[in-house]
Amino acid sequence: NATVEVAEIVKKVVALQDLNNGTTVVPTSMASGTTTNTVPALATLDIDARSFKMIELERVDAAIRNLTPTNPECRIEIQGGINRPPLELSATTALYERLEKVAATNGFAPVGSAQVGGASDGNFAAAAGAPTLDGLGAVGSGAHALSEWVQISAMTERANLIHEFIKDLIK
Repeated sequence: NATVEVAEIVKKVVALQDLNNGTTVVPTSMASGTTTNTVPALATLDIDARSFKMIELERVDAAIRNLTPTNPECRIEIQGGINRPPLELSATTALYERLEKVAATNGFAPVGSAQVGGASDGNFAAAAGAPTLDGLGAVGSGAHALSEWVQISAMTERANLIHEFIKDLIK
């Protein structure tokens, strides 16, 4: 029964999560079976793993690839893997400090920082060694949710800050 086997795999996958290291491992979508009167021969499971450290993503990826079925009559086939590196803080610190200095010098409120598990194209730039900042667009909250919102009144100030930052960078 593929449904029973995938349920066991879900438990193993969730156990890979390590919140102390900023690593989340979330089974996201799952499907099995075709009718109510047939034992499922196939099940699929999608997993979203995120971390602030590449070594953690590699650990999770290796553990998933080494999963073995509980039922010897079942087999596990893995597709996919790490699809982007994390945006590690070491690639952002100096540029972030420069942004905060520009903000203070030009009378803007501190930008503040947050490390989130999102996936940005900036992750690739940072992994290649390019100083990278992400999240400098619109101010708001609830990304990708029905509750997502943007603070329209902050857009002019944010654009002015980015303008001053770019001027500072090209000096």
